[in-house]
Amino acid sequence: MLEYLASVWKPLLEIVILWYAFYLVLIFVKETRAFQVLKGLIVLIIIVVITTTFLSQRMGLYILNWIIENFFALLVLAFLIIFQPELRQGLARIGQQGMLSAFFIEEHIIEEIVNTSFLLAKRRVGAIIAIERQNSLTPYMESGITLDSNVTQELLTTIFIPNTPLHDGGVIIRGERITTAGCLFPLSENPRISRSLGTRHRAAIGLTEETDAIVVVISEETGAVSIAINGRLTRDLDKDGLERALKNLCGPVRRKKRSGLIKIFKGKKK
Repeated sequence: MLEYLASVWKPLLEIVILWYAFYLVLIFVKETRAFQVLKGLIVLIIIVVITTTFLSQRMGLYILNWIIENFFALLVLAFLIIFQPELRQGLARIGQQGMLSAFFIEEHIIEEIVNTSFLLAKRRVGAIIAIERQNSLTPYMESGITLDSNVTQELLTTIFIPNTPLHDGGVIIRGERITTAGCLFPLSENPRISRSLGTRHRAAIGLTEETDAIVVVISEETGAVSIAINGRLTRDLDKDGLERALKNLCGPVRRKKRSGLIKIFKGKKK
């Protein structure tokens, strides 16, 4: 009886592990250009398997079958090359995971960010403000100027005054402190991003593709206020919409997994 149970639960355990691993891969590449490539590779693998079986068993073309089988082995190398950007982003997220990183901010900090954003928007001043959550933003802080200051509307507004050294860079907020200003963020390489978006918006999306940060970005051309998270940009938020979004995304620990509430924001998604 015990041997029978062992013979049953072991295959089931293997199926569950393989299913979960496949599920993680799908989540990893979902809604990226890698997802389309992955579908193409799956189709190619199916064609290769069917072709090799037919050539070897039906027609006896063993040399051609050997060539196809060795070509199939090269797909592993092709996979690493094709998915290099996505693999780099995934490894970056794993390496930057910080157990003690701040992933919620106080309500008065949110108010300072919201008030600053719409003051800058009214004046048509471009800005990009990144809020650190669980993934450490320390690598990006190294490209900026250390401030370690309280989060205030006056300071944030001063940082983004046009024609100043820190104007074109981004600000990083960790907990209740502005850690650095003038930081450089990675530009998104997603080809589906609207061409109407400028460098700030691409940098906001790029940072959220590689980390779980929340980025508020103000357009210098239109004065529109947008928010980026998980590689997605929600545009044209009003003041209430931005405040609601930040409270949902940066609230207490019990809210840290409620990023799905991004869908309630007002505005266009690109």
